[in-house]
Amino acid sequence: MININLLQNNLKEIQLQRYGGMSSESISGMAAELHPRSGKLVGLSNSNRTARRNQPGQEFNHGLVLSKEPLRDRDVFTVRIDKKVNSWSGSIEIGVTALDPDALDFPSSATGLKGGSWIVSGCSVLLDGRSVLEEYGRDLDQLAEGDRVGIQRSSRGELHLWVNGQDCGAAASGLPPKLWAVVDLYGKCTQVTVVSCEPPAPSAERERETVEFSNATSTDDPFLTFLSSVLTDASGTTGGGGGGVGGGGDGGNTNNTPASNGGLGPGALMTTNDALLFHEKCGTLIKLSNNNKTAERRRPLDEFNNGVVMTNRPLRHNEMFEIRIDKLVDKWSGSIEIGVTTHNPNNLDYPATMTNLRSGTIMMSGCGILTNGKGTRREYCEFSLDELQEGDHIGLMRKASGALHFYINGIDQGVAAAQTPGVVYGVVDLYGMAVKVTIVHNHNHSDRLRRNNAIMRALSPDGPDRLLFHSNCGQKAAIISDGRTALRPHATDDFNHGVVLSSRPLRSNEVFQVRIDKMVDKWAGSIEIGVTTHNPAYLQLPSTMTNLRSGTWMMTGNGVMHNGTTILDEYGHNLDRLKAGDTVGVVRKEDGSLHFFVNGVAQGPAAWNVPPSIYAVVDLYGQAAQATIMDDLVDLPPLPEDSSEGPMAMSPGSPCSVAGATTTSDLRFHHLHGTNAVITNGGRTALRQNCRSEFNDAIVISNRCLREGELFEIIIQKMVDRWSGSIEAGVTAIRPEELEFPNTMTDIDYDTWMLSGTAIMQDGNTMRNNYGCDLDSLTTGSRIGMMRSAIGDLHYYINGVDQGVACSGLPPEVFAVIDLYGQCVQVSITSSSGPLDNSLCTSNITEKSFPIHSPVAGVAHRLHGKHGKNVVLLGEGCQAIRVGGYAHGIMFSAKELRADELFEVRIDEVDEQWSGSLHIGLTTLAPPELPSCPLSGLSPSLPHLRTKVTWLLCGSEVRRNGALQRQNYGCSLDRLTVGNRVGVKRCSDDTMHIFIDGEDMGPAATAVSKNVYAVLDLYGRITAVSIVSSSLMEDMESVKEPSLSSESCSEGEEDSSPVREPCVLAPTVMAFLENHGKNIQLSNQNLTAARVSSYNQGLLVAAQPLARQQLFQFQIDRLNPSWTSSLSLGVIGHSPDRLNFPSTACCLKRSAWLLQRDSVFHNSLKICENYGPNLDTCPEGTVLGLLVDANSCLHLYVNGMDQGVAAQDIPSPCYTFIDLYGQCEQVTVGGESGETRCQGDMEKADMVDGIKESVCWTPPPEVNPNKTCEYQALCSRFKDLLTLPDGYFNEDAKCNLCYCESCHKLRGDEAYYKRGEPPRDYALPFGWCRFALRIKPHCEVSNALKKWHIAYHGTSVGALRRTLDHSQLLPGMSSIFSVSQVKAEGPNGYSEPEENCAPGREVPRVRLSPTMRYSGLEIFAPKVQFRDPRSHRCHQAQVGFQVCVRPGSYKVGPQTLGHSEPLDPRFSNSEIEWITKEQGGTLLYGLLVRIE
Repeated sequence: MININLLQNNLKEIQLQRYGGMSSESISGMAAELHPRSGKLVGLSNSNRTARRNQPGQEFNHGLVLSKEPLRDRDVFTVRIDKKVNSWSGSIEIGVTALDPDALDFPSSATGLKGGSWIVSGCSVLLDGRSVLEEYGRDLDQLAEGDRVGIQRSSRGELHLWVNGQDCGAAASGLPPKLWAVVDLYGKCTQVTVVSCEPPAPSAERERETVEFSNATSTDDPFLTFLSSVLTDASGTTGGGGGGVGGGGDGGNTNNTPASNGGLGPGALMTTNDALLFHEKCGTLIKLSNNNKTAERRRPLDEFNNGVVMTNRPLRHNEMFEIRIDKLVDKWSGSIEIGVTTHNPNNLDYPATMTNLRSGTIMMSGCGILTNGKGTRREYCEFSLDELQEGDHIGLMRKASGALHFYINGIDQGVAAAQTPGVVYGVVDLYGMAVKVTIVHNHNHSDRLRRNNAIMRALSPDGPDRLLFHSNCGQKAAIISDGRTALRPHATDDFNHGVVLSSRPLRSNEVFQVRIDKMVDKWAGSIEIGVTTHNPAYLQLPSTMTNLRSGTWMMTGNGVMHNGTTILDEYGHNLDRLKAGDTVGVVRKEDGSLHFFVNGVAQGPAAWNVPPSIYAVVDLYGQAAQATIMDDLVDLPPLPEDSSEGPMAMSPGSPCSVAGATTTSDLRFHHLHGTNAVITNGGRTALRQNCRSEFNDAIVISNRCLREGELFEIIIQKMVDRWSGSIEAGVTAIRPEELEFPNTMTDIDYDTWMLSGTAIMQDGNTMRNNYGCDLDSLTTGSRIGMMRSAIGDLHYYINGVDQGVACSGLPPEVFAVIDLYGQCVQVSITSSSGPLDNSLCTSNITEKSFPIHSPVAGVAHRLHGKHGKNVVLLGEGCQAIRVGGYAHGIMFSAKELRADELFEVRIDEVDEQWSGSLHIGLTTLAPPELPSCPLSGLSPSLPHLRTKVTWLLCGSEVRRNGALQRQNYGCSLDRLTVGNRVGVKRCSDDTMHIFIDGEDMGPAATAVSKNVYAVLDLYGRITAVSIVSSSLMEDMESVKEPSLSSESCSEGEEDSSPVREPCVLAPTVMAFLENHGKNIQLSNQNLTAARVSSYNQGLLVAAQPLARQQLFQFQIDRLNPSWTSSLSLGVIGHSPDRLNFPSTACCLKRSAWLLQRDSVFHNSLKICENYGPNLDTCPEGTVLGLLVDANSCLHLYVNGMDQGVAAQDIPSPCYTFIDLYGQCEQVTVGGESGETRCQGDMEKADMVDGIKESVCWTPPPEVNPNKTCEYQALCSRFKDLLTLPDGYFNEDAKCNLCYCESCHKLRGDEAYYKRGEPPRDYALPFGWCRFALRIKPHCEVSNALKKWHIAYHGTSVGALRRTLDHSQLLPGMSSIFSVSQVKAEGPNGYSEPEENCAPGREVPRVRLSPTMRYSGLEIFAPKVQFRDPRSHRCHQAQVGFQVCVRPGSYKVGPQTLGHSEPLDPRFSNSEIEWITKEQGGTLLYGLLVRIE
């Protein structure tokens, strides 16, 4: 007999000598140390066996270490993870490199190693930084402290990863012989210790060695071949095992079982892979894609078989293997088959169909089970695989007990085979009709349940089990269409008594789903759906189902009620906001949980322990007038033509909605998202919860793939300064249902393109750096957009500006991805999202950015919707972009220009690859008479437009219908660049004037017709413009900017600041509802409400709904300073008759929009900050109002002034509510509101010697915010500490103005105004408080105030008294920071020697600025510390002056502090500093104080 042990030992010794060259003892004794050279943050200890990354809380990389000596073959260099932190994503990386550590310039991470470096990162293998193998081995990021990980170069030149003593198989081959081990202490991993560097234990390697030798010795060494074969035959470890399942099959076929030699090949070694994929070896007609998750049979109309695919590894116990049917063809009989097999795909000779295999195989075919090709169960389940449709799911699972189960659309079909071998592979046969399938990793069953109903009813479509409405229904309801449709025939007369129930109980997992057919706008509230244990045949139906107090669960609004009591306040999508065509559903699952669906989207569990015998309930309440049961086998009837009394608009995601049915974009965030993300505001807003303790795991994705040329744009609403890094944005081809959301999106290593900072990354690898924008530099209010063009290019847009092509070659279907990472906490989708490419869009894109105001707020001019074919309009027609070529950019004003009306645009973007420039002029061609946009028949450029009379400026040439009229007119338009403004005006003398940067170039043409439109041509270099002018007449008194006097109104007109619309809204008087908070008392015919006790329980609601374009106003009558905080207000989208009033408005969590302080809340979640003035600072007499415009946007009015859009998608009807909280104790509906005063009427308080100052209006004394502004009071107390004589200050306290955020918003101040002759811009000193100075009478005070310019001067506290004593800024008397002593420097300097001056005389000069952002810098206005005598808290204060400056007495120059960033967006750094030397050239006007 052969001594097996002896042979094994001999074989082992030969193996060691042949492959290792050393004995095991010498290997075991080899020292395992780290090289003393390492990454810059690494500290070594424990005889260079332990490595630690320093500063682990601040740094995540520079933790690279290498082995001291090169690895020997078969040595496993093993380290133990000693310590991890949770601050970062990513973790340990390990591998080998051919680079000598003695000469290595260590990169920041192992993936940066080149020159022959193999690194295992996560579950990917990288060669020189590029991925060569995905989904390999264990995911290193998931290893914990104490886990061991090793790297090995086998004797055959293969790279192997070892995790906790288990070999993960070959990761790469063809490795060079001399390699050093690499360990990267990256991300979470901060400390490791080398534990060994020796060959693995024989037991761990025996099987692999046997396979290697059985393969290697077949041709190399006859003796080794003999030893291997003898050892194999004698021990039986590599011989063929039992045959197939059930005793069939070939027991001697060693290639057919997992225990065979082939079963130990590379495929079997990788059994630790986490992701289940299709094996690369497959049937002859199979094509794999999508990272081997999708299999498709080629030539499906010519061939019906040879479509077998198998999994890349054996299935684990209790592991679900599930596929989705993507494509079917109708040509063949038979369809998909699925099952398991013991055959290793590496060694299998694939049959034409899997049922031809006679061993080791169990397959489900049709509705039966085949074992080894023979039928063992003919009627396994009531489903047949041949009847499944595209989108259906099929799965299987081998339980730990050995039982095999199949699943159809997530429903377990029971045991198919009781005893299944322990090692089996999943197998799919794309046979007959089945053409394409995809492996599903996200097993969310809720979206497949409705398909079960269809398949079950397909067995008997006309049988008695079809779900219908029961004939016993509510008093005002009726059942039609053979029980499929329920309606309230008189829906405009009655709002309730519309309860209907299903005709039979629901089965477990059976979805009951209805479509809303018809809505009415008269009532509040809408459809409600749920289940009840009551049999409809015996139930006395209530008026509304929520009145039933037993056995009933209902979803109403976005809450869930059980037996009439609310059990969930904030559950899912608000049913009150659904439209005709939307669907709602309910299902009771086998475990007794109740789930609701809205438009097919599962809303999650709503209740538990629901009994099995329940009936479905629909309550056609309020707006809901008709609904039809969704039956998969019977076509739905079309929606009634009068499905809604309002405009026909379907909710996003509605199954019945069609593209183009509504102009509102249906882009939303998907309901699947990262762990720390929260989706609110109807899918428009995404935020990261616990933003100060969590910085990642907040990925959100669009609800559908982007169309070609479609912009997905979001606005950053909230940021925190706790973390480094910020938002990341991009696209992915991975469907949300298949995406296993990682910590950060850059961890995804396939089908993903992201912008992170300035780096464009594909599949986690950097493709290019220094892209046109830096996401880390964006701030709150910035907008980010992504667009995939028709040719597959990815473009990013920052604040509407295209940053250029980021990458190319994108697949056609990609989803937008936002990673709320680091500093970025909250974003919202803007309504700019939508088509950008004119080849795909035939109408203008309207922008209703939510919740930030329009970027062109207040601009009244618009561009007409008909324009050249290369033009795209944005921002409600206020912005235009040329998206292709150099021509076809003609645009028109939306309306005819009136006499002396200026139409002006600003250049936003220039492309230097073209020559030529913008053309501008006037035309008698009326754009409404043109055909539909895009106008392919319109002339390519404006000089060729000759169908009607056209006057234009081209370069410096004036042309009429293309004919030259005049040369060398004004400045050439060819010199325009970004920021320049150009305008056209038809004057009352019938002449055309061109304006460049506000300067009139004079008459360009005469005899111009009266009925003309402005016309522009985005030609050549100029690719984007924005309108900066208003269509409102400059001489309209009601809209003039506040100015010094009526004579200077036109000169003081603000050119580019927003101009308000005329006030045409008539306030509506409506009484308060009798139902209100318990501390409210109504009087004055319910027009006045007072809180009579405590500080809360003060909610009250208007009695009538708020109609569109209807302004509801009320006045604050009484404040009680004993309390803190003050009133809040808003609207609710449901009837207040059924409202149980909470203690405060912030507890309203159902269809509620709340304005509180300076924030906007939706259902108690904040969706917008820094909106309008702080309501807590509104004084007595303030008039507040609410209005919902025609676009369903909510506006706040303060003293008659619109504060802009606060929220969107306000339902109709809605009711206004007020919370008399804290200080606010009484309000009255109506109020004077300054007679809805406009801006021109509001300048009342700021009077100096009878002449008004050109700042914004101040409320009349009774509503002056001075009474309650704590900041102004604090500044006043600081001024008192300066002990300046009262004689310097104006006695009228109303002349003092506070410019804190609340006060200037409350007044409606603009940021910039004009003053003087000629007019010059200046900025209001936001953040400062102004104390008006007494103007000493002298001869030119009046002219100074009318004609002088406004400027600011920062100074020190010590210089205040000396300056006030002289009543002007005198050189040498100002602060040392503001006066420079300079010597004569040359003919161009300010210090040129003056006449009658001795050479070298020092000439002092005073620095001024039109903005306090410059004059208020600390170098000019040093900070001083003081203690507030009231609060005893320490503050820092600065002082300065607002001054009048005589025109011509100063020179404009650049800032002298070396700032590179713009200090003020209105003033260039090259002209932000004014310098004067003249005495008497300045007049002190106000003392400015700022306190931190």
